[in-house]
Amino acid sequence: MADRPYKCCYMKNNQYFYSSLLILAATNGFIWYVILFNNGAENLELWFFDVGQGDSQMINLPGDVQILIDGGRSPKVLTELAKALAPQDRYIDLIIVTHPDFDHFGGLIDVLRTYEVGAVITNGRSGKATAWGDFEKIVKEKEIKTLISREGDKIVYETAVISVLSPSRTPSPEKAINDSGIVLLLERGGLRALYTADIGFDVENQLARKYDLSAQILKVAHHGSKYSSNNEFLRGVNPSISVIGVGKNSYGHPTNAALNRLADVGSQIFRTDLNGTIKAIFDGLKLKIYYN
Repeated sequence: MADRPYKCCYMKNNQYFYSSLLILAATNGFIWYVILFNNGAENLELWFFDVGQGDSQMINLPGDVQILIDGGRSPKVLTELAKALAPQDRYIDLIIVTHPDFDHFGGLIDVLRTYEVGAVITNGRSGKATAWGDFEKIVKEKEIKTLISREGDKIVYETAVISVLSPSRTPSPEKAINDSGIVLLLERGGLRALYTADIGFDVENQLARKYDLSAQILKVAHHGSKYSSNNEFLRGVNPSISVIGVGKNSYGHPTNAALNRLADVGSQIFRTDLNGTIKAIFDGLKLKIYYN
């Protein structure tokens, strides 16, 4: 099977960063998937990995372009990636670290050791955890292209657009690390999915007043913290489906306050601690959800 080249575009400040990459075209996949849809290569796949108390999601664009958002805190993300990728696919196009909290970047160290990676995107903040140095070290050793992303940047591949809504272009260094997280809005073929890292009320309200946040799918902020998913924000998003990345924890996540606010807007709630890894497939007409 021959390698297949493609071009992925990262738009920053009206300049284009083009990465010409080679990826192996997958010929096999989940048998049920092929039988059910019969056009797997045309479908958009959104994965919400069960990595315990932490966050990790993957966007798999038609053409097998993979964007991994965060990686939880442990090597468990490797087990989840093995479910989502063909065995021979050892390449991830982009890794996005929303912010340098250990439960978002820790597992990425093992991902970087195991997979070839086209580029790494961060918010420009340094982590306080000792492991952040290990993360930076392996990125440097493997000579992986690194980019700092800010509001207004876009990731574009064919008809898919991923817009960076936050942090601002001139973020305050005093801002809490959670509120400096990268917020992403994916749009493709009528589907919109919003990824909110660990942002709290203040950033949620700012975004709700500034943008059209409407989205069918919401990656719930901060594992269902009581300080996230406020009413104004949720009314703006009005998600049909909300996904919470959460595991055993001492924080009370997800809180009843957040769950109740999500229920109030009529959203169907999925949790990785109860439902395992969640997979959403959009074929251009229908959105289907699968979970363990």
